[in-house]
Parts: sequence; structure tokens; C-alpha cells
Amino acid sequence: MNDPAWDWMNDPEIHSSNWEWDTAQPAEQWKHSHNYVHHQFTNVLGYDNDIGYGILRMAREQKWSPVNIGQPVYNALLATLFQWGVALHDLDIERIRKGEKDPKEMKRQLRQIFRKGRNQVLKDYVVYPALAGKQWKTVMVANATANLTRNLWSYVIIFCGHFPDGAMHFTEEEIEDETRAEWYLRQMLGSANFDGGPLLHVMSGNLGFQIEHHLFPDLPSNRYSEIAVRVRQLCEKYDIPYTTGPLHRQYGQALRTIIKLSLPNGMTSSDQPEPPSPERSRRRRTDAERPPRRKELGGWMRSAS
Repeated sequence: MNDPAWDWMNDPEIHSSNWEWDTAQPAEQWKHSHNYVHHQFTNVLGYDNDIGYGILRMAREQKWSPVNIGQPVYNALLATLFQWGVALHDLDIERIRKGEKDPKEMKRQLRQIFRKGRNQVLKDYVVYPALAGKQWKTVMVANATANLTRNLWSYVIIFCGHFPDGAMHFTEEEIEDETRAEWYLRQMLGSANFDGGPLLHVMSGNLGFQIEHHLFPDLPSNRYSEIAVRVRQLCEKYDIPYTTGPLHRQYGQALRTIIKLSLPNGMTSSDQPEPPSPERSRRRRTDAERPPRRKELGGWMRSAS
């Protein structure tokens, strides 16, 4: 992936400045939508397109529309075709719907996506099968199976890091005048981990440590488990929530949120624990039991320093 985490090796073969990863999204667009927008504005409504990928309603603050009733179906399609959903990520579907997207920029990005996607399809389903001769059908089926497996697995890993109970989302107003210390705290509050052994973390690219990934996006992923020990100790010391749990539970909670928010707010109970925004949690919880809020961030960081 085109993250800068391994640039310290100074290996031109894998440097993020020229590495083009084996998926449908162009590297240039990934660097903007993920490396900059997502990591700078993690779980901020109106900025971070990872919140629903432009087709899913993942927060009560997002306006409900009758089209949201189909969310379980959209979710299944997104999981099955996840690399193509990611490929459209930087287009910013919400801005296109609102007519705010520059048409020239949109066309330029679409041309990039078309070229990259075309090359991916030709590689997996034309060139490699042709090189296999009489085994072309076996190679085509194997590539399709590999792509489907990668899509489903990547989708589960990403959703487990952003939408389980306890992973908060934020509004644009809540990050106004945000300090760097408050930014670090938002990364912890807006992310979730999942538990598992070394094999599971290797298979997930160490993104089971999503909190650490968001805190230190330049850190090589194989070091997340080491830094996680210190991050968790700090969270315990200052009573900061550290959201984690088994993989199946984390995804189950994310799936429940997707299904529940397919309906209007009035048809589902807001007391159920979908990922909260600070404002909603402030209304719902007592001072003794609620997690930290935007106005408290400065005080937290002063007490931690």
C-alpha cells in the first residue's frame, strides 16, 4: 500500500513516492484520500469518506433518506467489490451528489481509475490466464477467488477498525481550533482494535492495531504491537477508552450499526450503542460514566503532560 511507513528504508522498489500497489485505485488518489484526508480527519463527518464510503449511513447525524433502506444490500456489494469501492474513494461521491465536485477534476480522476482498473482486469483475467495455456480456466478462477477473498477480508478488517461500539465520530465544529495534542486524543477515541494472536495480526497487515495505526501512520506496521503496550498503559493511566475486542464481536457491532441506521432515527433506539459522536453521548450519559468530549480534550492533555 502507498503508505510512507517503509520509506525510511530508502528502497526505491517500495518507496511510497513511486510504488503502485496491486489494486484498482491509482496511487495518487490513495495518497490523498487515505494518507492525507483520512489520517488527518479520522472519523470526522464531512471530511472522512471512510465513514460509509459514500453509500452507507454510519451516523445518526447523517440525514436519512429512503435509499438508506437498502443498506444491507449495499454493504454486501461493498464487501464483495471492496477494492472497487476503495478505487472510487477519492472521487468523493457526496460532493458529486451535491454538485460541489469540479467536473474537470472528476473526469481526470475517472480516467485514472479507468486505466488502472482496466490494467487490473487485463492482468488477472486475460494476460495471466493466456500465459497458462490449457490451464487458463483454472488460473482465471483462482484469480477471481483470490480477489474475492482479498475484498471480503480487507473490508472486515477496515470496518472493525472504525465502526465497533466505542469508536467515536466527530463533527466539523468539534475539531475547530484543534491542537496537535487534541488530534492525538481524537485518533484514540475514533479508532478501534481487535484482539488476536500473531498469525491473525500478520494476516491483517497488523491493522488489528488500528488505534496505533492512526496515532503513528508513519510507523512500520510490524511495530504496532510493541507500541500498543505503551499506548494502552497511557490510556489506563489517564482513563482514556481503549476500544478493543475479538474480531467477530467488533464486526458484529459494525454490522448491527449498518442495519440499524438503514432506518430513520425515530424507528430505532438511540440508547443502543452504535459508534457515538461526542454531542450525542453528552446528551445520553451521565458525567460519571461518559467518555471524554471535545471541550475536555485540552484538560486531558494538560493533566497528561
